[in-house]
Amino acid sequence: MENSEEQLTKSQRDELLETLKKRFEQNEQRHEKMGWDNILLKLNENQKSLVILQRMEETGGEPDVIGYEAETGMFLFCDCSKESPAGRRSLCYDRAALESRKKNKPESSAVDKAKEIGIELLTEDQYRMLQTLGEFDLKTSSWLETPQEIRERGGAIFGDCRYGQVFVYHNGADSYYAARGFRGILKV
Repeated sequence: MENSEEQLTKSQRDELLETLKKRFEQNEQRHEKMGWDNILLKLNENQKSLVILQRMEETGGEPDVIGYEAETGMFLFCDCSKESPAGRRSLCYDRAALESRKKNKPESSAVDKAKEIGIELLTEDQYRMLQTLGEFDLKTSSWLETPQEIRERGGAIFGDCRYGQVFVYHNGADSYYAARGFRGILKV
């Protein structure tokens, strides 16, 4: 995260919490048997997480709770926008891919943007789990955390959902498309 001292104003905080609560209540299928009060308690304890969630919101991610890790006591917030977040598209995979491009370099990379926001790219397993909670990336695609052995060969993976099926594909890590972005996850 760029500035760990960054904080939200009271009005920004209140507006964000209201947005998150409303989304939480409207999408109960994503987090059955989890109460908003427990999540609010965690969020109130962690100002840094609120700043990150605000960044996720500002870039079009529409973060929502999709799980709970009993072993760590943490809630999982994930980008739940219908399509890949609009403010995070047209990016190659990582810094090495960006630097390897000779022409027409994109603005940044998915890995760099995720780090800037303070989130991690979804793994293939997390992406497939997210797809069980709704329909996502029906027209777009999202870069996914790529296994090292694929990345070492110049590739990267991404996922989407077409024809009622979740697909995970590969592409050159230096490629970028207007319809490909990335989704992230934050543990709170």
